[in-house]
Formats: sequence, C-alpha cells, structure tokens
Amino acid sequence: MAGNILIAKDLKKSYGDLEAVKGVSFSILEGEIFSLLGPNGAGKTTTISMLCCLLEPTAGEAEIGGHSIAKEPMDVKRLIGVVPQDLALYEALTASQNLVFWGQMYGMGGQALKNRIVEVLEQVGLSDRANSRVDTFSGGMKRRLNIAVGLMHKPSLLFMDEPTVGIDPQSRRNILDMVKDLRSQGMTVLYTTHYMEEAEELADRVGIIDHGQLIALGTQKELTHLVGEMETLRLHFNEDESTADLLSKFEKVPGVKAASATDHQIILTVADASDVLPEVMNASAAAGVRIRSIDIQEPNLESVFLHLTGRALRN
Repeated sequence: MAGNILIAKDLKKSYGDLEAVKGVSFSILEGEIFSLLGPNGAGKTTTISMLCCLLEPTAGEAEIGGHSIAKEPMDVKRLIGVVPQDLALYEALTASQNLVFWGQMYGMGGQALKNRIVEVLEQVGLSDRANSRVDTFSGGMKRRLNIAVGLMHKPSLLFMDEPTVGIDPQSRRNILDMVKDLRSQGMTVLYTTHYMEEAEELADRVGIIDHGQLIALGTQKELTHLVGEMETLRLHFNEDESTADLLSKFEKVPGVKAASATDHQIILTVADASDVLPEVMNASAAAGVRIRSIDIQEPNLESVFLHLTGRALRN
C-alpha cells in the first residue's frame, strides 16, 4: 500500500498584515495526482513555493519523502521537480541546450545526461525541435519544454503550477494527456489550477483553496456529496444584457441554494432544476432580460465551490 510522499501541517505565510496562506494541511500519496483548485490569488503558488523550499513558512511544517522542508531543504530538492507558472527557460538557447543547463544544475553529466535529454524531449513531443531555439517556439511548446526541465532528474514528486495558462486548446490537451501518462508511469504530481474541468479530469483527490485556506479536500465523489443531489443551472446572456438586478431576484426563488454571476452568466445551485426553471424564466421576463441559453449540470467541483463560498470559481 502506498504511503504519503508529502505531509503538510498548518502551513502559514504572511507578508506583514497580509495572510497569504492561513494554516493549510494536507497529504499526498505516492503515485497519485493531487490538485489544488482555486481562483487566482487563492494561495496556490505561495503554498507550492513553501513546499519547494523557495519561501520560508511563517509557521507550520511539511515533509517530503520524510525530509523536513525547513531542516533538510537540499534533501527535499533532490526529490522534487518543479514546473513553475512563469517559464524557466533561456530563449536564446535551443531546447537541448536548455536541458543540458538544467541537467547539469541537477548534477547530471556525460552520456547519462545526453540519454535523458533524448528521453524527455520524446516524452513531451519535442524530439524534432531539439536543436531549435526556444524563441522560435509557440507558447504551448515552451510550456512542454518547461515540463521537460522539471522531469530531467526523474523526481519522485512533480509540482506543476498552472501549466496550461495562456496556451491554445490543442497544447492544453497535449499537456493534460502528458500528465495522465506521468501517472501511468507511477509519477506523483501536485497540480494547481483554477480550471475546474482540469481538476475533474486529472485528479485522484482535490483540495479546494480560497483566500489562503483549504476549505474542502477529498475525492471528486466525496466533494460532490457536499452539495447532495443539487444541480447547477448555468444561464447565458448576451453581452449587452444587464443582469445586475437579476441575481438578487434569482436568490429569492424557492429552491435556489446559491447564486453567482460571472462572464455574462448567472450560475445557480438548485434543489431541482425542473421546479426552479419556470420561476427563473418568469423573473427574467419580468426584468426584461432575455436568457440566450441554459445548461443544466449534475453536481461538479464548480457547484461545490459555489456552495462553499457563495461565488463562482472564476470570480
């Protein structure tokens, strides 16, 4: 039976009066993908930075592979790979030259380094661009090379911080498939994202983080049980429609448990969509606002976030 490769206990990070992380505790099993899911500014990157020994916690402790991040940082760094949100690449160098540099930083050399460069470039689908300068790469290719850097020394635990931000859908698909391949090879991954669908697709367990606090943790099934049998109504409006007054009206409709607005949408968590929908349509018509389309969804991680925080994940 797999044991915990990471244990974090009451991690805190403050900058003066600002509490960026407020006592986060969780563990990660060997071989699992664990996702920290939360909006921008929730504390995901700060948490990872402490676990990677880049930031000193204000309080709390964590162990990776049995080594303390505070007392044994070099032992921790030998076990982890890091794929930061900001690209850690030298654009004037080729893909191979970047990997030589980072491999040597990990203490690799000789034929072993050359062999590993071939392996990771194949793994991330960049073998044919090994000798191309990075400044000729697309955003998605740079992201994949960034992942290759983190994999160079075959880490026991890979940290991936928002690895699909700012890339096209095809590149995003490639990266998600790559993460699933890593799991099939036995890699342990801590994956942060603000995209609910990424966490749903990839993660064995999810920690939902908001305002520096871990507000829920478990498998997707365990988390969706928090909202019971409730459904989500996603109402889409035209950009020129004003929905400012609708939200308060919808909140008063019997059966609506939570409501939030984002990106010309209103998202409602409801007990029974078939009961609530006529009242929602009537309220919209009375306000003179036309609903363009309606999606009805079974409970998902976004409905959990809305239920716990009272707002949509992307607010």
